[in-house]
Amino acid sequence: MNRDQILRALGLEDVNPGAFAAGWLDTGGDLLTSYDPTTGEAIASVKQATVEDYEKVVANAAEVFKEWRMLPAPARGEYIRKLGNALREYKDPLGSLVSYEMGKIKPEGDGEVQEMIDIADFAVGLSRQLYGLTMGSERPRHRMYEQWHPLGPVGVITSFNFPTAVWAWNSCIAGVCGDAMIWKPSSSTPLTAVAVTKIAQEVMAGSGFEGVFNLVVGPGRSVGDTMINDRRVPLISATGSCDMGEKVGTAVAKRLGRSLLELGGNNAIIVMDDADVDLVVRGSLFAAVGTAGQRCTSLRRVIIQKGISAEVTAKLVEAYGKVPIGDPLADGILMGPLINQSAVQTYAAAVEIAQEQGGELLCGGNVLDRGGHFVEPTIIKMPADAPILGVETFAPILYIIEFDELSEAIAINNGVTQGLSSAIFTDSVKSAERFLSHEGSDCGIANVNIGTSGAEIGGAFGGEKETGGGRESGSDSWKAYMRRQTVTINWSDELPLAQGIEFG
Repeated sequence: MNRDQILRALGLEDVNPGAFAAGWLDTGGDLLTSYDPTTGEAIASVKQATVEDYEKVVANAAEVFKEWRMLPAPARGEYIRKLGNALREYKDPLGSLVSYEMGKIKPEGDGEVQEMIDIADFAVGLSRQLYGLTMGSERPRHRMYEQWHPLGPVGVITSFNFPTAVWAWNSCIAGVCGDAMIWKPSSSTPLTAVAVTKIAQEVMAGSGFEGVFNLVVGPGRSVGDTMINDRRVPLISATGSCDMGEKVGTAVAKRLGRSLLELGGNNAIIVMDDADVDLVVRGSLFAAVGTAGQRCTSLRRVIIQKGISAEVTAKLVEAYGKVPIGDPLADGILMGPLINQSAVQTYAAAVEIAQEQGGELLCGGNVLDRGGHFVEPTIIKMPADAPILGVETFAPILYIIEFDELSEAIAINNGVTQGLSSAIFTDSVKSAERFLSHEGSDCGIANVNIGTSGAEIGGAFGGEKETGGGRESGSDSWKAYMRRQTVTINWSDELPLAQGIEFG
């Protein structure tokens, strides 16, 4: 499927509407052009929303929420089941569009759509499992329990690196919980958002619930700021940088709303002397080079015990030299471009700073002289106290640090402000359990003998510290999209008080 065929298969035009509110709006904003990071050429444009257009979107979301919340949860799940089936039909062109617009290779683009399908399936089952607890009351002939109610319109802000999956994490689960969605996608990947919204509307057409899945493409400084400060939107789920998350979290907290933040990750793998070297190399390569290092779970640091460091480092350098770089839609390519020229400049600056701080460049480090935004995957051996190690650079740069004892490695792992994903490679049960214990990794994700990247939808995804503390996808993350209510029913003829209080 070539690039023109991708756009036609998804119903994308030269200029596309940028807002949906139970129907596509004739928006009044400027054109936003999406560019192919592989060639630098324009793909197509989206007519952005204004603050006035946003008002129409949020008013629609608030109105449809009143009816959607009253639909039984299994019936809401049926719509999500249909959405999952529609995504199955569009998996090839939609996965190709993710690769085309964002730059990740085609298998990763397809994998992102599969992640959407998987979370839809998960949410369908969840629609019959929105459980509350029953508690024993201390008062005779009283029943006490908790129940969960839909929260309201949910604002979903997504990043360029996962332009579809993170929307699905939020929208499928929030949908079965009874919420309506207002999606503000990254300005780097607006076409993908328009395509997904078109697919969702095919599912919802004629249902009376067309306004459940809404879209607003617009500038962060106007539309985005309006949404995060909007009291009509009780929850903002935002994925992006730590700086962006601080702005969102502060604005939402000021109005006493809720925020679900998935922010930066400065992720590390600890490699013990007894590790399987081949596993280390394979796990590290995908984690560090996949999506050209532009995942929040991308591997940034490999912390290697000195006895095995030379062997692991040599094999990593060898593997890096064999990584095919090029058009992400072409067969056999393992690494595509960075998202834009600004990302390329950030990469080049980080390579230079790392060497100024005592780093030894082992391979890569160059911006490639070709069309688009291509760089070399890079390995730099660093002293453990280099300040650059605390900085998350969204690029395929891997820092190698050596250590003597596990306690030292855990301190290095935890010695950054982010706390998303971490891993240890070892054949020792003692080392693995120590890494997973209270004195071990302080990250939201901790793996043993697998890399930092590639989370499954069944587990709650998120991290600690400046990563924001949010949890999306599996486990009990559905609770973020609902409000808890404790209920006590007195079925006696008396009115006893708790704690044995006598009054009157």
